[in-house]
Formats: sequence, structure tokens, C-alpha cells
Amino acid sequence: MAERLGVGIIGSGFMTRFHIQSWRAVRHADITAICSRNAQTARDAADMCRRLRVGEPRIYQDVREMVRDPRVDAVWVVAPNYTRVETVERICEEVLSKRAALRGICIEKPLARNVSEAKQVVKMVEETGLLHGYLENQVFSPLVTRGREILWRRGAAIAGPPYLARCSEEHSGPHRAWFWSGQLQGGGALSDMMCHSVKSSRLFLTKPGASRDYLKPLAVTGRIASLKWTRPEYIRQLKETMGQEIDYSRHPVEDYAYGEIVYETAEGQTVIAQTSTSWSYVGPGLRLSFEVLGPEYSLMSNSLDPESQVFFSRRVHGPEGEDLVEKQAAEQGLLPYLWDEAGVYGYTDENRHMVESFLDGVQPIEDLYDGLRVVELVMACYMSAELNKTLAFPVAGIDDFIPQVAQGTWDPRSLIP
Repeated sequence: MAERLGVGIIGSGFMTRFHIQSWRAVRHADITAICSRNAQTARDAADMCRRLRVGEPRIYQDVREMVRDPRVDAVWVVAPNYTRVETVERICEEVLSKRAALRGICIEKPLARNVSEAKQVVKMVEETGLLHGYLENQVFSPLVTRGREILWRRGAAIAGPPYLARCSEEHSGPHRAWFWSGQLQGGGALSDMMCHSVKSSRLFLTKPGASRDYLKPLAVTGRIASLKWTRPEYIRQLKETMGQEIDYSRHPVEDYAYGEIVYETAEGQTVIAQTSTSWSYVGPGLRLSFEVLGPEYSLMSNSLDPESQVFFSRRVHGPEGEDLVEKQAAEQGLLPYLWDEAGVYGYTDENRHMVESFLDGVQPIEDLYDGLRVVELVMACYMSAELNKTLAFPVAGIDDFIPQVAQGTWDPRSLIP
């Protein structure tokens, strides 16, 4: 495979850096462009590409101009949620007008802020005929893919398929102010992160080689709460660190969410996915945990139980940072570290798969239809939480549903019926 793919990345924030780091293990592709409204972070991202020798990207502020660059064969959309529809619209206009010749487009999780926007994105990309991928890194994480392969090959083949998957992602809160805004981000911790756990649990319960319709959602139950960030001292902290416009005394969003999805398999068996997510977790850093139960077997995995740890006594004083693990919360004591976060979290295998799929001219195994289904399930969790009841799936009215947290009208006290 001598041909190389030129990739332009739209966005220059935190997740873009993970994509760039992963590119050291992605063959047959170079990062040829970075597009961002923030000139400084765009320069930083481009410098990182050069330092890691994964590309010599040109910097753009205009999406249309970037996709017209003949060195850009495919686009990774890693821009903020509130710009998603506008960004995809501009890309698709350039492709349909023949001013841009792209092979494919990949869009970061979550696909959109709500079902209506997600369907707009899917429709626009469908009209271009482009190959498309959904950038859900956790379903490419070796913690997930290797564990799933072992369970189904050794456990399910003898004792029967798994019937319960529990997946969770937790940390202390996002880096950028727009994540904390329900209107800009589309919600809170549920919208931001449960997309990971919904997709990972679904993958664990899906028979290898089966279609995306192997699991049929039957019922969804959701619960949201603000456990930490609406306490007075943390309302003040958010204003100080994220800006006065992030005021959780007036417009809070959830910092904890739980969802339960009941599925029916293609063989007619009932299986359950339990998902949880949190911005109120205080620990060494980002924690990804997975648990799967089957008739005579189980799986347990925790990203904060790595192969290695370091210890620093109280005499060691250093600057705050995230050099050991994402969302690192301490610089002293017994601390876990990940030797390759981009690989552990799934970015490396995700990007390798997308590149190889586009070069081979085939649709990636994770595409925008998968992203749309995740948004539908996440919005069903929000609606269930607001109504305080389990909802049958598909959910009536979900296409036009906007969560209260995204409207700025949610009252955390509504946790009690």
C-alpha cells in the first residue's frame, strides 16, 4: 500500500492533540492541514505534528479553503459540538460543488447535540456520497476489543453469550468552558461522555461479525443529577476558572448520569447495558471501567489499574499537569501512569482503521449511522430522566426533543418525582 492519505483536522483543542499523538502509529497517512478559529492553538497543533513527524500541516481558519487544498484527501471533524452542523454543511457544499475532492469524512463523538442535528449531519454527508466514519475511540480501545474477543471466543462459544455489560467513564470535569454550557455542548456529563459507554456496552454484547442491528433496543431508563458542581463553593470555582458566563446557580447541567438499556438480541435473548458517567469523580485521573457478565464467565477492566505506578513523597513539589494520565488530580503520593494514553483510549487503532478504510475505498465499521443511534439512545436517557420513568424504544417525539439542560431550564431538584 504505497498510496498515502492526506488528512485535514478541523479543531485544535484537547482531543485533536490525542489524535495527533496517535498518528505516530498510523501508517500511510499524514496530517496535512489544521483548521481552527483559534490561531494560537492551531499553531501549537501544527508544531506538534512537525515535532512528532506525522505531517507538515498548513494552517487554515476557513473550512472551505482547507477542504479545497489538494493535499487534503479526508477530513476529521473535531470541532466543538455547537459548530458541528455548520462545519459539516460547509464541507459538503464544497464537495457537491466539485471545488473539493475528498474521499471521506470522520466526525468526533458525539455526532451532534440532539437527534435533529444528528439527522441533519447524516443527510448532508449521504448526499455527497463520501465514505464516513464515527470517531468513537473507546470501541477501538484494546481494553475493549481484546477483552471482547477473548470473551466471545472462549466464554460465549462454550457457555453462551454475555447478558450484562456495565461501562463507565468518570473524571473531574472538562477542560474548556463550552463543555460546561448546556446550550453549547448539548447537555452535561451524559451528552459529553455517555456516548462512550453506550457504544462500548453495545459492542461487548454484540456477537462478532454481526450487523449493527444484532441488538434491538427495547427500553431505556435514565437518571441525571448534579452532585458536586451546584454546591456553592464549586459554583464559585467554575466562575473563576471557566468564566462568569458559566453560572451553575442559574443554568446548571448534570455532573452525574446513569442509563440502563434493555436489548433483545437477534436470537431473541434479553440483555442489559448499564452505563454511568460523571464529572464529579475525584481520583488519580480519568477512569474508564468495563465489566461484562456471561453464564460462566466475567470481564473486569479499569484504566486506572495500569501495569506501572510511581510514588512521590510530600517533599516532592512540582507544577500541576496531566503528564501521567488525563485529568490528573494530584502530583504526590502513589500515582498510576499510562505509557501510551492515545493507544489505551483507542485513538491509535481508531485512526488506523479509518485511514485504511478510506484508502481501500470501503465504509469504516463505525460510521455516522452508529453515531446517530448513540445520539438517539442518549436523548432517550435524558427524556427518561426528565419524566422519571422507563421509556419504550423507539421513543415517540425523540427527533424534536431538546433536553432541559440544553435549554438552560433544568432544575436539579427534579431528581425527586
